[in-house]
Amino acid sequence: MGRATKILAFSVPPAIARRIEQTAREERKIKNELFTDMWQAYLVIRENAEFSRIKRNADRAAREAGLVIRTETDVDRILRKR
Repeated sequence: MGRATKILAFSVPPAIARRIEQTAREERKIKNELFTDMWQAYLVIRENAEFSRIKRNADRAAREAGLVIRTETDVDRILRKR
C-alpha cells in the first residue's frame, strides 16, 4: 500500500522560515498543515484571478456586441435568445 503523503523538500530564505515557524506556532499547526492551508488559499486566489480575466473578456465582448449585462438575469436573457 502506498503512502498517503509525499515528502517535498525546498528552500526558503531564513527570514521566511522563521515567519513560517512562528505562524505555525500561532495557528497551533504543524508546518505541513500550514503549507496545505497556504496552498489551498493560493488556489482560491488563482481561481479568482482567472474568473476576473474571463469576466473582463466577456464584458468587453458584450460591449462590442452592443449587449448590456448588469445582472444574472441579463445573462440568462441573452443566452435564451441564441
